[in-house]
Amino acid sequence: MALILTHEKTDFDAVASQLGAKKLYPSAVALLPHHLNRNVQQFLNLYWDSLPFVRATDWRRRQVDKVILVDTHTVSNVRGLVAEPKVHVIDHHMGHAPKPGWTYEVEPVGATSTLLVERLLERGLVLSPEEATLLLLGIYEDTGGLTYDTTTARDVHAAARMLEQGAQLVVARRFLNVALSDQQRQLYDALLHNVEWLRVEERTIVIASADAVPGFDDEISSVAHRLRETLTPDGLFVLVQLGDGVQVVARSSVDEIDAGLVARHLGGGGHSRAAAAMVVGSRLAGVVDRIRTILPQIVRPTVRVSALMSHGVQTVTDSTTIRDVADLMQRYGHEGYPVVDKQRRHIVGLVTRGDIDRAMNHDMGGHPVGRIMRPGSITVKPTDTIERVQELMAAEGWGQIPVVADGDGPHGSLPIGIVTRTDLLNALFKPPPETLGSDMRRQLADSFSPELWALVRVVGETAARLQMAIYFVGGLVRDLLLQKPPTDLDIVIEGDAIQLVQELCRRFGGEVHSHGRFGTAKWTLGGETYAAILDAVAEERLDIGSDEPVAAGAVRMPAPGQIDFVSARKEFYKRPTALPDVEPGSIKLDLHRRDFTINTLAIRLDGDYLGQLLDFYGGRRDLRRGLIRVLHSLSFIDDPTRILRAVRLEQRLGFTIEENTAALIDAALPLLDRVSGERIRNEIELSLNEANPIKVMERLDGLGVFKHLHPDLSWRAETAAVYERIPRLAADPIWGEIYRSSPPEFFYFAAWLAPFPKPVPEMVGNRLRVRKTTMDDLLGMATVREALLGLPEDARPSEVMRALAPFAPRALLTARALDLGLQINAWLDRYIAEWRHVRTTTTGDDLRRAGLSPGPIYTRILDRLLVARLDGEVQDDAAERALLESLLAGAQA
Repeated sequence: MALILTHEKTDFDAVASQLGAKKLYPSAVALLPHHLNRNVQQFLNLYWDSLPFVRATDWRRRQVDKVILVDTHTVSNVRGLVAEPKVHVIDHHMGHAPKPGWTYEVEPVGATSTLLVERLLERGLVLSPEEATLLLLGIYEDTGGLTYDTTTARDVHAAARMLEQGAQLVVARRFLNVALSDQQRQLYDALLHNVEWLRVEERTIVIASADAVPGFDDEISSVAHRLRETLTPDGLFVLVQLGDGVQVVARSSVDEIDAGLVARHLGGGGHSRAAAAMVVGSRLAGVVDRIRTILPQIVRPTVRVSALMSHGVQTVTDSTTIRDVADLMQRYGHEGYPVVDKQRRHIVGLVTRGDIDRAMNHDMGGHPVGRIMRPGSITVKPTDTIERVQELMAAEGWGQIPVVADGDGPHGSLPIGIVTRTDLLNALFKPPPETLGSDMRRQLADSFSPELWALVRVVGETAARLQMAIYFVGGLVRDLLLQKPPTDLDIVIEGDAIQLVQELCRRFGGEVHSHGRFGTAKWTLGGETYAAILDAVAEERLDIGSDEPVAAGAVRMPAPGQIDFVSARKEFYKRPTALPDVEPGSIKLDLHRRDFTINTLAIRLDGDYLGQLLDFYGGRRDLRRGLIRVLHSLSFIDDPTRILRAVRLEQRLGFTIEENTAALIDAALPLLDRVSGERIRNEIELSLNEANPIKVMERLDGLGVFKHLHPDLSWRAETAAVYERIPRLAADPIWGEIYRSSPPEFFYFAAWLAPFPKPVPEMVGNRLRVRKTTMDDLLGMATVREALLGLPEDARPSEVMRALAPFAPRALLTARALDLGLQINAWLDRYIAEWRHVRTTTTGDDLRRAGLSPGPIYTRILDRLLVARLDGEVQDDAAERALLESLLAGAQA
């Protein structure tokens, strides 16, 4: 037979889960544990006749070969249980190692009752009001009335469905707020008088311990709940000596303290917010010491200002005019500025966009901003916690708080960064980004050659010594996360890129080429430089994070001969479609310049931050979802060429342009008319260089891009076949050399425009500023067919030669890809492979030595000899000399 079991000290979630399992497995027996929490026992006493439970005292020994285990991973001792029963676990407590032969339904929801409710609803089972109320109690108790951070949307939905089935809130409220018994009150007082306060990673933790009063047989969780309400710590650990063991009840109010992990260290279990353990054979003092030792290892560091702040903050002085501040806000889109004194030594206030807008509406543009600023010197430091920021914003009403360096005086100094209300809200309410940490570090090591990985290590260490932050950004990070081999090294420095590269050059050699105006530096490295780098890595014993072998077949990026370093920048578009103005900025602002969220990811490389993934704009989420999304609604207005880049990335990665981004593209299409032809041509050429240009061109046409180059321009379906022939011709021994002699995009560009009447490619070429030689070849290609159509099928090679000689070989390759017919294809192949290489042995010098005066006669004789060679009239040099003598005799007659 089968039993439905749960844990001792049974709470509402456990007993409600037993009820749900009984409804799913009607032949199984729902056997209650020996020790139930008092409020659970009171509920069962009242509704016993409506519920299908068997008391432990009523159980009669029978052979049990199957156990359905709910809200726990531990099978209790039951009379009749075979040595190795089949066990099926239904639980919401994560992190337990699976046991061989057991089956599991374990999911991260707020209560196990939620999982049972979902399965009951899937089967369409109907519940009585009493049953629905018990299941609601199970959900409410383990989720704190749906308020704990572990609560999920599934818990809320399950609770709502129980209300629909008749669950009574008034009953639930009564049994979830039960007064303490006399025993519990005595224990509560004893615990309250023996409280130890700890501070671990800026979190307040209480350890309360006491001996139980003689004969204590009540539950402790309600006492712990009251203690938490009274003391309001971030974490609470209640320890009660019960005979020769210590009962531990753990509660947490914050993500950084995992109560379940602490309990598991003590041999118990639970989830991150509520857990328990029974430590047998121990005394209070010993268990308290164990918890003190465990906590520093378990409590995660709290989020600090350094993780939220943007570096490189701009300030204004109190004498700056309101109009000038309004211009700055318009230019950079900031919502506020810290205000400093005239000497720029101290922060004296804050001015917001609302303050500026109101002042401008009152014609106060010429007044100093000090007249309207919010006075004060509210600052935080990089080591302050997120809670400190929250307190200051709530108390002072400042939406941006300057960050000053640790160790500054009470009035601060010039800010080194700023933390905004948006930063705070993102940290509090957005799902935390997945920090890959060592995983990204390992992935970097596996993706780079040993020399390049060593280079990354010494660059990162050097930047750390100079107190600079350094990052890989853009496509490299995106491709690593997509498990694609990286191709480009894009490096951004929060600091002076030129200073960093000069220091690297001093330490390891090489050459530096810098541009101070743009904050860029190029480091040229040779073999000696890499040897010095490898020596430094060995000498400093820089750890790469793992000794695991590289995956079979992995492609590693080789070490480059040159690397570009760029200081972090911000940009401003003075008008739509214009090129941006660029100024120094923070990594966050630098990433905000990027086109799409999936290109805003960065990996930090300096010091202890090596491998840390930065995701300010949801790029990781969009990578998972396969979406191309712009960062803001003006993105395509600032730069309409991003429309073409969006399509290129979409097709390359197999992604989809996000719905709102697609709408923004449609609205911005007319702005392509104002973009220079060179910029659009460059984007089209990059599209034609993609692995599958057909898909890119089809998508661009579908979006209406081509109509903004010429009203009759489109993508023709038949051109797809032409595009497919071009790579085959590139691999053909006849045509391969010609293909390699020109940029690949020429052939695809020419093939695209080939079907249109001459005025269309002419106007498109002018619009895109195509070079004249390219345009001549492109237009010439369109007339190849006409040049050959007048020839008979048995045309002599010399006739074909005369027709094709005016065309550039690359124009003929495109014509060949057009598949103009078997005969024309054959002529083109023979012309490229043979006929165009035919030469006469006779030259103009030979004619002059023969006494013939220079003139048109030279051309007629040499052409006649070439025709004879091509058409087989002469087969060798002797025959050519004989023909030449005949022609000379006729010319001299």
